[in-house]
Amino acid sequence: MDFFVVVESIGMASASISGYLFAVKKGCDWLGVFVAAFLTALGGGVLRDVLVGRDIYSFTHYMPCVIVLVMIVVANRVKLYSKKERIEKKFVFIFTDAVDVICFSIVGAIVASEHGYNVFGVALIAFSNGVGGGILRDILLNEVPWFLSTGLYGTISIVVGVLYYAAFCLGFSSLFFTIFLLIFGIIFRLLAYYRGWSLPLLKD
Repeated sequence: MDFFVVVESIGMASASISGYLFAVKKGCDWLGVFVAAFLTALGGGVLRDVLVGRDIYSFTHYMPCVIVLVMIVVANRVKLYSKKERIEKKFVFIFTDAVDVICFSIVGAIVASEHGYNVFGVALIAFSNGVGGGILRDILLNEVPWFLSTGLYGTISIVVGVLYYAAFCLGFSSLFFTIFLLIFGIIFRLLAYYRGWSLPLLKD
């Protein structure tokens, strides 16, 4: 299987779980759970494909929706979440959210680079792919978008996109580098969250 597909599939699986956890927290029924998981897992990819002007992958292949459905069933069977728990403090949510934002940011950067976008275009597509699904999920469930209120969420997505673009231009965008970037991004995101890192606020 192509590594691109592997990375995107991992991101979809992780995002499906975080969407499921958010929907359960909000007391959604099964349709609400599916829509929340679908938007989280596939919404960023839809934005990416619209921006680069290619056929929407999630609507031309069965695998994305199958992944979402399977992960919802698995998450429900193993009872990943209780409504009494605080999802914001649950490691499985923090970790899966970190995995999906980095996976999707890398995929967005790969697509944008291969379409000949410059560094600003690659950064935008990586950001849209990385956090777009989470934004749609949060809007649907009436939450303040997570990337606005938690450590360096969107910033890390942009950094990952720019690093991939630099490697692509220099001819270093190999399988090894992509794996390294994936691990680096996940660790960076987890450290930023648990250490409370953030960009400085604007002052009057």
